[in-house]
Amino acid sequence: MTVHLVGAGPGDPDLLTLRAARLLGSADVVVHDRLVGPGVLAMIPRWVRRIDVGKDPQGQTVPQSTINEILVAEASLHDVVVRLKGGDPYVFGRGGEEAAALSDAGVDVVVVPGITSALAGAAAAGIPVTQRGVSRGVTVLTGTEVADGSRPVNWRAAAALGTTLVILMGASRAALLRDRLLRGGMAPDTPVAVVTRATTPDQKITRLVLADLGRQPVENPSILVVGDVAAASLASFASSTALEREVFA
Repeated sequence: MTVHLVGAGPGDPDLLTLRAARLLGSADVVVHDRLVGPGVLAMIPRWVRRIDVGKDPQGQTVPQSTINEILVAEASLHDVVVRLKGGDPYVFGRGGEEAAALSDAGVDVVVVPGITSALAGAAAAGIPVTQRGVSRGVTVLTGTEVADGSRPVNWRAAAALGTTLVILMGASRAALLRDRLLRGGMAPDTPVAVVTRATTPDQKITRLVLADLGRQPVENPSILVVGDVAAASLASFASSTALEREVFA
């Protein structure tokens, strides 16, 4: 019994790995998340069973324990089970939790890495998250509140790191994140880029400064890129079907 934890990449089907594409074509069942791009889902043959277990921040969600049970059950019934996750399975995708649950149940797990939106979203906006003389590192953080007893993000420390900050799942809490970074000592005029629906035909880039982040609603899903490099727009990205739209706030 084997489950393949497959990264679907940031959205554009052209950014899917070859191995992931081959698995989608040979799968018996695909258990997929909400943020998997429609172009990627369109690559799944119509005779393959699909199970949508996406988590909607404003709507109904499938509990993680239920998803784990579904994966174990499907692995006992089929030869090729694909657990399809947006981005990379091990970057804020709960892939580690699912791999542990499957291993505990005696199910083999194979991980197929994907391009995380934390890097692809910035690149699609023409932003090098590291650049000599500007940023010597990148820190990827979650913008969600801690609800599981694990250690919360130390935003004061994050503000003082001097690296580019890339914040995932922070759209609904943008104003709160702004305040925490400002209290941590980050300059109000620090450049910020909000990349919405990265690499898809509806990609949008909004550029502003930290002091203005969250004063207008931030669409979901978006990544927040905070740091001097966020002012850069060094290369454009064209999705496989449409060009980006860019807004200067």
